[in-house]
Amino acid sequence: MADKFDPYREALVMETNTVWGDEFDAVSIAERQRVETVLHAAPDKCAHLEYVRVHTGFCRQITVTAADLQRARAAK
Repeated sequence: MADKFDPYREALVMETNTVWGDEFDAVSIAERQRVETVLHAAPDKCAHLEYVRVHTGFCRQITVTAADLQRARAAK
């Protein structure tokens, strides 16, 4: 279940993780890294955001959607 952007949890984010579905297998590793950087720089704009509790705070997990990928590609 996706979470809403939470400034309080954002202040406690210690780790990040990006989940890529099978439909994105054709995206190169270099492009994935660039897209991940763009998405994690603006998590409030991501369609599927989760805050996973970890021992030291939270892990921000973004599951990439087609809309996220398109937005990140346009941000070149």
